[in-house]
Amino acid sequence: MSPSLVEHVDRLLPQTQCGQCGFDGCRPYAEAMVLGEADVDRCPPGGDAGARALARVLGVAPRPFDRTRGEYHPVPPVALVIEADCIGCTKCIQACPVDAIVGGSKLMHTVLVDACTGCRLCVPACPVDCIMMVAA
Repeated sequence: MSPSLVEHVDRLLPQTQCGQCGFDGCRPYAEAMVLGEADVDRCPPGGDAGARALARVLGVAPRPFDRTRGEYHPVPPVALVIEADCIGCTKCIQACPVDAIVGGSKLMHTVLVDACTGCRLCVPACPVDCIMMVAA
């Protein structure tokens, strides 16, 4: 496996670390594509343009992204914690792959908007449904 090719493919991915591709993040997905173990169509955050760019770099036939894996959003939404409802359980912090949520145990949490990739992994992790996705 060519490390430089993996780097190139990884840089083409949106770095949401959302797991919608079936891998634990963008880097493992890039490695699998370079090894021929995954198709270029598994990244909803990258959309059709991302899938085409990946296909071009990897020298495979272009195809649209797999809509069964999720939706494409040209401007990804960001998470917002409803402060009055947050119980400080830290489950959202643990679920966030990019450390965009800060707060302490039994204290209200907040989202660092500039760091949030819109992956939505915090939403199902919240036991009191106090996280919503909003336009960035």
